[in-house]
Order: sequence, then C-alpha cells, then structure tokens
Amino acid sequence: MRLHSLDITAFGPFAETVSIDFDALSGSGLFLLSGPTGAGKSSILDAVCFALYGDVPGDRSTAGRLRCDQAAAGVAPHVRLEVTLSGRRFRIERSPKWERPKKRGSGLTTEQASVVISERTEGAWRPLSTRLDETGHLVTGLVGLTLSQFCQVAMLPQGRFQAFLRARSEDRHALLRQVFRTGRFDRIEQWLRERRLELQRSSASHARGVAQVIGRVSETAGQALPERWDLADLSAPAAEGDIATWVHDRLEQAQADAAESVAGAARADAAVEESAAAVSQAASLISRQDAHAEALRRLAEHDVEELQHQRLRLARAERAQPLWSLADTLEKDADQLERLRATATAATRTWCEVTGTLDHEPSYDELPRLMTQASRAVDRAEAARPEAERLLEVTRLCDEVERHLVEATTAERRLADEAAAVPAMLREAERSAAQAETAQQQLTATTAELDATRLRAAAALELVSVSASLRQAQTERDAARVAVTDLKETWLTIREARLEGMAAEIAGALTVGCGCPVCGSPDHPRPATARAGSPDAAADRAARKDVDDAEADLLVRNEQVRELETSQTRLATQSDGRSVAAADEELAAAERKHAETSALAQQTARLQAEVARLRRHSDDQREAHEAARQRVVDLTSRLALHTAERNRLRTCVSEVLSGSGCSTVGELVRLRTRQLEALAAVCSARELVAAAQRDLVRAERTLADAAAGAGFSSTAEAINARLDVDEQVALAAEIDRVRELLRAAQTVVEDEDHRRAAALARPDTHRLAHLHTAAQEHARAAHAQQVAAQRRLERLGTLFDETMAALARWAPVRDELASTARIAGLVEGKSSDNALQMRLSAYVLAHRLAQVVAAANERLARMSDQRYSLEHTGRRGAGESRGGLSLLVRDDWSGETRDPATLSGGETFVVSLALALGLADVITQEAGGSELDTLFVDEGFGSLDAETLEDVMDTLDALRDGGRVVGVVSHVAEMQTRIPSQLRVSKDRAGSRATVRIG
Repeated sequence: MRLHSLDITAFGPFAETVSIDFDALSGSGLFLLSGPTGAGKSSILDAVCFALYGDVPGDRSTAGRLRCDQAAAGVAPHVRLEVTLSGRRFRIERSPKWERPKKRGSGLTTEQASVVISERTEGAWRPLSTRLDETGHLVTGLVGLTLSQFCQVAMLPQGRFQAFLRARSEDRHALLRQVFRTGRFDRIEQWLRERRLELQRSSASHARGVAQVIGRVSETAGQALPERWDLADLSAPAAEGDIATWVHDRLEQAQADAAESVAGAARADAAVEESAAAVSQAASLISRQDAHAEALRRLAEHDVEELQHQRLRLARAERAQPLWSLADTLEKDADQLERLRATATAATRTWCEVTGTLDHEPSYDELPRLMTQASRAVDRAEAARPEAERLLEVTRLCDEVERHLVEATTAERRLADEAAAVPAMLREAERSAAQAETAQQQLTATTAELDATRLRAAAALELVSVSASLRQAQTERDAARVAVTDLKETWLTIREARLEGMAAEIAGALTVGCGCPVCGSPDHPRPATARAGSPDAAADRAARKDVDDAEADLLVRNEQVRELETSQTRLATQSDGRSVAAADEELAAAERKHAETSALAQQTARLQAEVARLRRHSDDQREAHEAARQRVVDLTSRLALHTAERNRLRTCVSEVLSGSGCSTVGELVRLRTRQLEALAAVCSARELVAAAQRDLVRAERTLADAAAGAGFSSTAEAINARLDVDEQVALAAEIDRVRELLRAAQTVVEDEDHRRAAALARPDTHRLAHLHTAAQEHARAAHAQQVAAQRRLERLGTLFDETMAALARWAPVRDELASTARIAGLVEGKSSDNALQMRLSAYVLAHRLAQVVAAANERLARMSDQRYSLEHTGRRGAGESRGGLSLLVRDDWSGETRDPATLSGGETFVVSLALALGLADVITQEAGGSELDTLFVDEGFGSLDAETLEDVMDTLDALRDGGRVVGVVSHVAEMQTRIPSQLRVSKDRAGSRATVRIG
C-alpha cells in the first residue's frame, strides 16, 4: 500500500479543502508531520483511515462527529484519497453521515454516508462501486488488514504500545485477540462453556425426570424411597443400577399381590350366589301366599247386585244415544240467540254514543228514516273536503313566504351594514401594504447593518478571550525564558566540572597495552582518578538535553505569543473599539430592527393580495345588497295575495263545520261516516235476532217428539240418561274387568299349590336379605381389591418401563457432560490438567506474542546498542489469575530481567517502538505478506537522548528499505532540522491548514 495524495474538506479541524501530496513527501523516504497540539496531525491519519475503511480508530469513532464545526453551513465533509493497493491505483471518495440545513424552510436534515471508488486503468478513472459494503470488502481484501490491524501496523499510535508493554496479561490478551483475529478460539471456549451449561441443564432435567418417575413408583407401591438416596442428586444410584433394581423389586411384589386378590374375589362370588338362591326361594313362597290372600279378599269385596246395576245403566245410555244430535242442535240455537241479542244491544249502544242520543233508543220502524238522513249528512261533508285541503295549502304558503320575508329582510340589513364597513377596511389594508413595500426596500440595508454588527460583537467577545490567553501565554513564555537561563547555567556548571575531571574520564577509558589518546604512550604509570560526585558524559548529555528541550519549549511559546498578538490586533480592528456589553447592546438593537423589517417585508405580497380582495369584496357587497332589497319587495307582494285567499277559504269551511263540534272537515266526514255505519249495524243485528228466535222454537218441538218415541217419559229424562261414547266404552270395560277378576280369584283359591303355600309359615326375608347384602359387600370389596392390585401392577409395569427409558436417556448425557466438563475446564485454564492456568485463546496468542517478541528484539538490539531484549514468559504476573502473556525486559549489560514498568521514559519509548514494529512485521506476515509502503510513527521522540535518538533514526531509516515511506509525527524541534521533508499543520479560528515543505 502506498499513499499518493489526500484531499480533506470540512473534516476534523479542517474547515476548507486541504490537499496533501504524499508523492512529494515520499521523495526521501522519510517525512515529518508536525504542528501544535490540537492542530489536526492525528486528524490527517484519521482521514486516511476513513477513506480506506469508512471509520476512524479509537474513541473518535464512537463520538460520531467527523464534520468540522467551523465549516460553512452547506459544505459537506469529504475525503478523497489516491492510493496504490496490491499494484492497482485507486481513488476513494467518502463522506460521513452529517446534518445539513434544509433547502426549504428551517431546520436540519440528515445526509447519509456515501462512497465512490474508482480505479485508474488505461489512463482514465473507471468507477467500481458506490456501495459502502462492496467498497469495504474490496479495500479490506486488497490491504489484507482490518481497521484495527491497519492502525496497529501502518499507524503506530500515540502511547498505545507503551500501555501494551506495561499492560496486564488480560489487557494484552484483549489487544492481541483484536489484532490477530483469534475470535474462533474464543468461540470454541464459549461453545464449550455453553455446551457444558446445556448438558448440565439437560442432565438436571433428566435427573428431575427420573426423580419424578421413582417418586410415582414409591407412591404407587406404597413404600418410601431408600433413605440414602438424595432426590437432588441421583447420579450415583443411577450409575450403580440401584434405581433399576429397586423399581424391579416393587414390580415383583405387585405381581404377587395381584394373584392373591384374584383368588379372594372368586371365593366371595361363590358366597354371593348361595345367598341369592336362598333369597329367591323365600320370595317365591311369599308371592304365592300373598296371591292366595288377595284372591280371597277380592271375592269378598265385589257384590253381584252392583254388577247388575251397571249393566242396566249401560242399556239406558244406548237407547238415548239417537237423541244426542237433536239436543246438541237445541243447545246451539239457544246459545246463538243469546249472542245475537248481545250484539244487537251493543250496536244500539254504539249508535247512541256516536249520535249523542243516549236517552233515546230507536224503534224498528224508525230505522229506514234514520238511514236516509245519515247518508245525506255524509254526502254534504264530502263535498266540503276540497276547500278544506286548499285552505291548508294556502296557510302553508303564507307561513313559508312570511319566513322567507323575515330572512330576506335580515339579510338585506346585514349586507347594508357590511357594505358600509368595507371602505374603512380597504383604507387600512392599503396603508399596511404601503408600509410593507417600504420595509421591503429597506431590508437589504438592514441585513448588511446586522451582519456588520454581528462581526463587531463576535470580535469584541473573542478579543476578551484572546487577551486573556495572551496574558497567560506571555507569563508562560517569561517563565520558559527563566527556565532556559537556569538550565544553561546548570549545564555549563556540569560541563566545567566535567572538563576539570576530564583526565580521570580519559584514564577510565584506558586499557592495558593500548596507547593513551593524549600522549600516545602504552604505559600508564599513574592514571588519574575521578573525584566522588564528578559528572560524566551521560550527565553532560542529560543536562544538554534539558537545555534543548527548554529552548524548544521557549520557541513554541514565542510563536504562540506572536500568533496571539496578531489575533489581538486583528480583533481590536474588527470590534472598532467597542466593549462586549456595548457590542451586545448594539447587536440586540440591530437584530430587533432587522426582525421587525423582515417580518413586515415578508407580508408585502399578502397585504397586496388583501387590498385586491377587499376591492373585489366591495363590489360584490353592493350587488348582493341590491339583490336582497329586490327580494324583499317580491316576497311582500306574494304574501298579500296568499293572505286574501286564506281568509275566503276560512269563511267557507267555518259554515260547513258550524254546529258539528268538529274542528276540521276531515273530522266531520269521519263522524258522519261512523254514524251511518253504526245505524246499519243496528238494523242488521235486529234482523238476525228475529230469525234465531224462530229456529229455537222448531228445535224444541223436534226433540220432544223423539224422546217420546224412545220410551222416555220426558225430554229431561232422556237428556239425563246420556253417556258419552268414551263413558260407555269405559263402563263396558269395567263390567268385563270385574267379571274376569272374580273368575281369576276363584281359580287361585282353588289351586293346590297356593293352598299349601298358605298353610306354611312366612319366611324371615329381612334376615336373608341382610345375609345376601353382606355377601355382596364382601364380594365388591374383594373385586375392588383385585382391580386395585391389577391397576397397581399395570401402573408399576408402566413406571418400570418409564424408569428404564429415563435412565437410558440420562446415561449418555451424564457421560457427555463429564467429558465436556473436563475439556471446558482445560481450555478455560481452570483445570488441574492445565499447569499454566492458561486459556486456549491465550495459548494461541502466547505463540503469536512469542513471534512478536522475536521480531521486536531484532530492532531493539540496534536501537538499544545491544543492551535490551524482550522475553516472553508464561508465568503469571503479580495480581493476575492466569499467565501466558507476560513480558519482561532483559538488561544484557547487567544480566538481569526486570518488569517493563521500571524502564525510564526514553527506554520505554525505544522498547515500545521496537515492540510496535515487531507486531507490524508479524501482522504483515499473517496477512499474507501484503506490502505496506507507507508507515506512520506517532510521537514519543522527545523522551530520547541524542545517542538513542540517533539509533532510533537509524532504525527508521532502515524501514525505508525497499521503497517504504515513513512518516514521523513529532513535536521535537531537533526532528525539524533532521528531517527536511515536512508536512506542517497550523490552526486558527477559521480552521486548520496543512502545508508541504521539501528541503
């Protein structure tokens, strides 16, 4: 992978477009990325990561704010990267998700993330994809690294590997797992844990099932479980076969109990049959005795004379039967006459009520004359009906016209009032429209005045902050000057003391047989000795380093003071000498004026439309008022015509209704009709009564002649002898029944078997029944015991099968649980078989860490002058529960190993850098040997002395072998003089900028 160019717009601290030419920076193979804190050095690296992977590393990704807050409102955040991946040149353009102002109205709307990746082929860019997922898969496949791996390999992060060097095994495990993607081993551990829990739950479920089954066996058999068994843990008795044996014993005992219950039930059934035979014989004897006694009683209670009387009564009823129809006819004629008389009386009473003549009942001769009068009255009432209907219609028309006239009069008055109010409304609308037009003309000037006022207010407010920052920066700069002076004096003192003891320092470097660097003699008779506390070269370099650091700090602070002074002068000019309070007051007044003018100007079109509407409305009102006035005149004329016709019709109808007591002609017609109908009903009813009287006389005469012919002395005697057919049949049947009963009783009395039974003593049926009942109860109990024993046997047989099946299902689960638990404990590092107490994933990562340490030591040997090397140990560190990922530093000068936490700041950086480079080498090899031709190293060089810095720079120079480009991110001033190719990042209130300097 090699970077060619990077364009950043509205991303991170870069408000405007920043273009970076990596090809120019890569000419020497090493370039410096420098700038003040917060200027955006890391944001450039974030932009590279975002272009490749669509995300940024670390906590900045979770913050979700990638767009520059200082960018213009409508400018979209955008990153464009040209890069070579696996020999193919690509251009990747990405924009993150961001909020932009709505094009219509106020507020914000969300723009989703987007990407365009193109490949340069045959001298032109050819688009490949605009999908986020496709682009991500393509880039990850070409680079061969994930985002986290890329950040560890290509962008050695600030302080990350110092923390990794000193981390606990658990923390180091988390980082290595992320980098080497050993999630499959974690998933194996997780699967074993979950499988163990699953088998534990399954085994517990099987155990509960077995416990439930043997509990039912105990309940069914009526025997308690062995005391040594624990229902919460039946693994031991299940494995030893005790459960199966105990259940089988209960089944055999149930089989013996069932056989005994069958024999007992058979004996009880024989006793029941014997007692039942005795009861049956006693019942037969008692039945014959009772039949003989009943026959004697019936012969004694039935009289022969009573039987003869019933025969005579039946004969008389048979003679009277032909007269029944004549008697029924006579009765019907009498009933009909009574009903007709009642009907005639009711009809006469109804006619009297309708005519109002309750004190006079008409005679039969008056009825024709009254019928003629009633018919003529109906005709007269019918003749007046059309005039009455016309009167109702005219009355309705009068009411309707009166209602319309009231409504029209009200509308005419309302329209007159509205027409009078329109001119004033029109004048007010014209005045408001004129004011709005004036405000619209003044809006441009008001807006310009508001913008200028806002700039002055912002400058005045920022001037206060910048002035305070300037005073603070001047104070810190003065303190830095004093510190430089003091450190220089200290360094000169150390240098002078070292020069005074230089002879001893030279003597300390002499070896036997080698010439003296001063006189050249190989003999050293009296070498000088150093005084106690004399400084050496290391102390001299350390003091000089402190001076260099202080001077670099002073240089930065001087630059900061100059920038703040420039900003103060610019802001003072922009604020025009106004204070914050005065500027805010002026801004508030300008905003109020602008808001009022803008609000009024926005109403121009609406007010002009309102004026036009009111003018049209005035014309409409005049036309509507004239139409309403004309309608009032028309309705008044119509009302007069309808009123005259209504008065004439009322006079005619009143004459017809006079004296009738009716309020309408319809009531009069109905009254006359009811009177005519009632009189007709009276005539009809009286004619029917006369005819019924004649029919009744004829029926009485016919019945008397028939009774005499049948041998009855009178009609009453014939009627009393009457019996219904059912009564005759019942009487004949009773006569036959009594005759047959007497014959049967005589037969029983004369029977020899019944006479012998009557001579015997009556048996004790109560005692026999009691004995039979007792035998039945005993038999039922025996059968119930047999059924219970058989059911118990069947139930225990079923439970025995269930127990065997449950034990068979449980056995493989127990075996698998035991093996799974052993394996899970081993891979979790909790088993005694795992001597290192190391998890499986940690064991894999330990191998990877050993590879990283081997690669790191190759570089650490050069950077530390063969002094330090890293050692990977499987021992647990202090306070750690598991080992396998611990690191130690070996000091080859002293031969001792020590904890990385004991290293100094510079030593820590050197060892951490070597560790980071070693990890990068291993990850690159792990990714299939993907070449990373661009590498960034972020910070940490300020903690190195001159010699160590030289060694580190040599190592970085070695990284350039094969055309690799190394970018160093640093604040150290000496780096700016050592590395000519530089990417400088600066910042101000308008956003950060980046410039490329070569040479």
